Amino acid sequence: MVEGGGFDKLEQELRRGVVVLAVLSQLQSLRYGYELRQSLVDKGMPIEEGTLYPLLRRLEAQGLLRSEWSTTQGPARRYYALSDDGMRLYQRLTASWRGLNEAMTNLLEGN
Repeated sequence: MVEGGGFDKLEQELRRGVVVLAVLSQLQSLRYGYELRQSLVDKGMPIEEGTLYPLLRRLEAQGLLRSEWSTTQGPARRYYALSDDGMRLYQRLTASWRGLNEAMTNLLEGN
């Protein structure tokens, strides 16, 4: 039986596999980092700042996100949203997730 830290590592691997899809799902409109993080937390997907911000930069560098700076409400904030390529990837990953979820449901329920 996997105890303590072993379970934590395996659970972290499961979460790592879905964090990109989770982030993409919340960026169909402009959001800044803290707002995005809170949205993920509120929906049951907590994510550390040290994971989120590097991921946002990587996704933007890959052309999947667009960003813009705004200073209209308080301090300067960088807002992110899906690019056209990001939207296409989000749709493909969503379809893949739904297929995997259905397969896992069948496996776990013994169908």
